[in-house]
Amino acid sequence: MAKTVTLRLPDDVYEKIILCARADNRPLSNFIETMTMRKIEEDVFVDVIEMGEIRSNTLLMKKMQRAHKQAKAKKGAFVAL
Repeated sequence: MAKTVTLRLPDDVYEKIILCARADNRPLSNFIETMTMRKIEEDVFVDVIEMGEIRSNTLLMKKMQRAHKQAKAKKGAFVAL
């Protein structure tokens, strides 16, 4: 079931979003939903080609497997950049 969300935006941000929604011939809510999902898919999920490149890199895979084992064993340290 769809959920209703209240969103408070500064006037300048609202104006930019509404202009983009109109240019794309979309209702404001649909524009926000579409752009949000697009951003999530681009930033959070790995596409098929990128995943293939990751899996074909044997050195990277070994390092990730070692890191996973260390994390499960709660060994190592978290380094914030």
